[in-house]
Amino acid sequence: MNPRDPRRWLILIVLCLSTLVLVIDNMVLTVAIPPLAADLGADAQDVQWIIDSYILVFAGLLLTAGSLSDRYGRRKVMVIGLVLFGLSSLAATYAASPEMLIAARAVMGIGGALIMPSTLSILITVFDEQERRKAMGAWSAVATVGFVGGPVLGGALIGWFWWGAVFLINVPVTVLAVIAALVLMPESKGPQVKADPLGAVLSAVGMTALVWTIIELPHGLSVPALALAVAALAGFVVWELRTPYPMVPLRLFRDRTFSGASFSLTLVQIGNGGLLLVLTQFLQYVLGYSATQAGLAFIPMAVASLLFNGLGATLGARVGNRAMIATGLVVSAVGFGLMASLSADAGFVLPAIALFVLGAGGGLAMPSAIAALMGTVPQEHAGVGSALNDTIQQAGAALGVAVLGSLLASNYAAALPAEAPEQARRSIGDAIALGDPGLAQAAREAFTSGMSGAFVISAVAVLAAAVLAVVVIRDRRPAPADQPENRLAAHETA
Repeated sequence: MNPRDPRRWLILIVLCLSTLVLVIDNMVLTVAIPPLAADLGADAQDVQWIIDSYILVFAGLLLTAGSLSDRYGRRKVMVIGLVLFGLSSLAATYAASPEMLIAARAVMGIGGALIMPSTLSILITVFDEQERRKAMGAWSAVATVGFVGGPVLGGALIGWFWWGAVFLINVPVTVLAVIAALVLMPESKGPQVKADPLGAVLSAVGMTALVWTIIELPHGLSVPALALAVAALAGFVVWELRTPYPMVPLRLFRDRTFSGASFSLTLVQIGNGGLLLVLTQFLQYVLGYSATQAGLAFIPMAVASLLFNGLGATLGARVGNRAMIATGLVVSAVGFGLMASLSADAGFVLPAIALFVLGAGGGLAMPSAIAALMGTVPQEHAGVGSALNDTIQQAGAALGVAVLGSLLASNYAAALPAEAPEQARRSIGDAIALGDPGLAQAAREAFTSGMSGAFVISAVAVLAAAVLAVVVIRDRRPAPADQPENRLAAHETA
């Protein structure tokens, strides 16, 4: 049996740090948009591109980046990504125009795409089967904390400094991560095979077009973008099945556990996608929280995620992935149900309980879901397998934001009184800005009603993911011959 790397837990800290900087960066931007838009003179279209330029590049390049990490070295690709991310963050910090910031965000997307698949693929090559689940639990817990803590950190940085600080903070973190990666991490890569440039182009074009279609969905279906996405992704699948050196081993989807975990994660991310977007508006516009208070309101979710990730990782090894995934997702559905029951005059206690339950459910389910998915991926394809996991979750989250956002907007407009002015129907913020107390209260009640409908859909999506996990996923119990010691003995005998 190969000895465990004595630096593996230090390596995990570096991987978590690298993941954390990506997650926090996306979250802090949500609170930085108003001041940076005012400072740079950015209009609504500029703001959309500041947000979407990163998402489109990141999603479009994930599969290619995962393949590159397997081919050229996972540590090398991650370090290159960190350097790109740090330099482009520095450029974003001192951007003097919307165009400069959009360009910097696009380069940050390239860096993020190189970093994200490498972190999980390095994790599964550094940790053996006995410790891998705990490491994955820590990795996913850190990502959740970044998701929840990002708005809090962003609000603090903007309050103390200026909007550029939300990008500048990335620079020392990436420098530290690069140094630690070069000093601590071993290099790993898959077998050397021919490159697949056509597969890379088709996947990048297809994923970019698909995510753009989803982003634009609230404003209407973009038929040209959808047609391009379908054509490119269909061409990608056909080509990958025919070429002798595929960039992505699509045979992974023949494994019911890989497919079941993939689609379960997609449904979960659809349910989670609009959570931050919807709930922060509810807390601020309906309950009257400040931006900082709204960020702090997510602390119960972060605490629960940290506590239950460890529990989920420990129990998952004993009772199996399928049971833990299903249990965690049912708990999450209860959390969404509590969210759907919130009223316009809710206090702090019920939202806090609902967020705690959501964090607990995610903590129980996610380590086992990722372990089930990555447990079916051969180590030589660890990079692209990790990229598939990231791509699936990105697409699900984008779809969740689009679907839940559209549902909330339509339900909100429909629930307003018939005599409400058109400006009030655009958003709850516009309605409150009109200064009519009666209209403001009607808008708060209409928003709460629309939010309840969105969270009911989230609960249904998460319950569907639980059912899918039970029906499709199979726990793997390795036979004695499959144990590392026996594989090594067999090799030495041969």
